[in-house]
Amino acid sequence: MFEGFREFDIEVEDNVAIHGVIGGEGPPLLLLHGHPQTHIIWHLLALRLAEHYTVIATDLRGYGDSGKPAGEEHHSNYSKRRMALDQVAVMQALGFERFFLCGHDRGGRVAHRLALDHADRVIKLMVLDIAPTLAMYEATDLAFATAYWHWFFLIQPAPLPESWIEASPGDYVTRIMGGRHAGLGPFDPRAIAEYQRCLALPGAAHGLCEDYRASRTIDLEHDRADRDAGHHLRVPLNVLWGEHGTIERCFDALAEWRTVSSASVEGGALPCGHYLPEEAPDAVFRQLIDFMR
Repeated sequence: MFEGFREFDIEVEDNVAIHGVIGGEGPPLLLLHGHPQTHIIWHLLALRLAEHYTVIATDLRGYGDSGKPAGEEHHSNYSKRRMALDQVAVMQALGFERFFLCGHDRGGRVAHRLALDHADRVIKLMVLDIAPTLAMYEATDLAFATAYWHWFFLIQPAPLPESWIEASPGDYVTRIMGGRHAGLGPFDPRAIAEYQRCLALPGAAHGLCEDYRASRTIDLEHDRADRDAGHHLRVPLNVLWGEHGTIERCFDALAEWRTVSSASVEGGALPCGHYLPEEAPDAVFRQLIDFMR
């Protein structure tokens, strides 16, 4: 699904290997995936983008074929700060000090933290179908909690959510992805099979849950500290979301991002649901090329 790309596994600071693929020529562009997926989410875009960029797509820690360490106290080794450092280390190992950055869903949250903590490394930032994590938790209402029930299930103490996912990881993938606006129709069966394979790996359910537990705890501490200190994004930002998704219904995405950014913020809704790279790849490609240029 990534013809001409080569795979890599790069060990980062705490002996976790980050898996990914690299291909193409031109300025470096790092792509980060969401839940419950892997770098495969970019399969409809990667070859086209590789005509313009050196494309790097990784599996976040806890996901795909990347390492899945046991969660530490306070979930600190799954904080978005730690996950952002993983990506910086990967890009340095590949020889890239500065790069373009695009993240969907959970990958967008890692990208947000990376651009906050390492603004000198990010040229431009695009996030897909998210509002800032702190804003989403603080504005939680019945509509959001109903649509994003998995947020509140996955943060429960181990091993409750892990045991349910591990009982049928394939079913978890299809229920989560097929339970949104477009059902399973937009997804390549090969991609679904890959997501299911990866979630069935030892430690995968735990890694996924630790990502969400960190977002509920240590990530909010970091976000509140940024807000109190007036620490804002300083790189140009483009925000895209699906007009049939929860972000459109429950949040004013551009307004929320402008509260955490001192740089330009642009973007808008695309005619799709949550999974923009697989539901609306042509629109995402055009937006990304135009913005990153």
